[in-house]
Amino acid sequence: MNFPHWLSEHPEHSGVLPEAVDCVVIGGGVIGVTAALYMAREGMKVVLLEKGRIGAEQSTRNWGWIRTQGRDMAEIPLSLEARGLWRDLDQNCKNKLGIKTVGVSYLANSDKSLGRFETWLRLASQHTDLDSRILSRREVMAMFPLTAAKWHGALHTPSDMRGEPWIAVPEIARLAVSEGVIIRESCAARGLEHTAGTLSAVITESGSIRTEQVVVAAGAWSSLFLRAHGVSLPQLSVRSTVATTIPSEVGHEGAAVDGVFAWRLRDDGGYTLAPAAYSELFIGPDAFRAFPSYMKLLRAGGFDVALRPWAPKGFPDAWSTARKWRMDEVSPFEKCRILDPEPNRRKLSELPERFAAAFPSNRAPV
Repeated sequence: MNFPHWLSEHPEHSGVLPEAVDCVVIGGGVIGVTAALYMAREGMKVVLLEKGRIGAEQSTRNWGWIRTQGRDMAEIPLSLEARGLWRDLDQNCKNKLGIKTVGVSYLANSDKSLGRFETWLRLASQHTDLDSRILSRREVMAMFPLTAAKWHGALHTPSDMRGEPWIAVPEIARLAVSEGVIIRESCAARGLEHTAGTLSAVITESGSIRTEQVVVAAGAWSSLFLRAHGVSLPQLSVRSTVATTIPSEVGHEGAAVDGVFAWRLRDDGGYTLAPAAYSELFIGPDAFRAFPSYMKLLRAGGFDVALRPWAPKGFPDAWSTARKWRMDEVSPFEKCRILDPEPNRRKLSELPERFAAAFPSNRAPV
């Protein structure tokens, strides 16, 4: 399967839907695929439903960072454990996932930014397994010898890793199938069926599957699916623009971000670039419903989010997207098999300039 994942290609996974399973996983991104794998390893009979293609949305379009650095304090124990799991998965997949321990750096463009990094490090230092530290200006220049940037210092975690998302998720899916998981692509879950108030089946576009357990790992679609069943998930999805370059050289194998752009070396020698933390929120009904949940975060600041008046047709929170549907009719999940937004062209055009400004010897096209 190539990236992007074209629906015109024949699905790799066309498992026959069983009559009954221990658990149905809805969504074939990294969370759904790994959840299915680990449940199968516990002896459970699992089927995974994917409306489009495995890993075709956010899971294969991200930066490719595997980090503990900068996370919320509650996430740190999980992220530390995840490092070992990623190494194990890479070994299980014959080292195809591109997992490499190369370190992650948050580069400070000002003393104020460096102060925020120092505050995070003080809070995170309770975790003895964490090797994050503050780098001086001189240490940063030694780490990035080809840069023309004047960073004031950095927060650096040597044990953080990188991987190749668009390779990793499909490979883990193949591993899951080899260990007994049934995967069916181009098969949307339309809804849940209850008997006497208890979950009894998942209704798909290809029939029903009896089960008493469901894992909803539908990414940007999770809130829409769950709300149709009276479950509130105050989740908002944003559009972030990411680009890739041809093979190039900046003298650093890790991943890094400053206040302007982020980059990560890929296994093919090119770089994955992004406009730092910039993202765009398309305003829809969920944005209004979730506003109280996000009020505290918005007041705290630190988010570079641009608001857009409405989402394109077919998006999960578009004004025209149906919020209710019958189980015998086409659902919103079938109308948009793969959420494939156009990138922000203005931000995309800025990335080569920012890359070249930081590393003048490198003018690799995006």
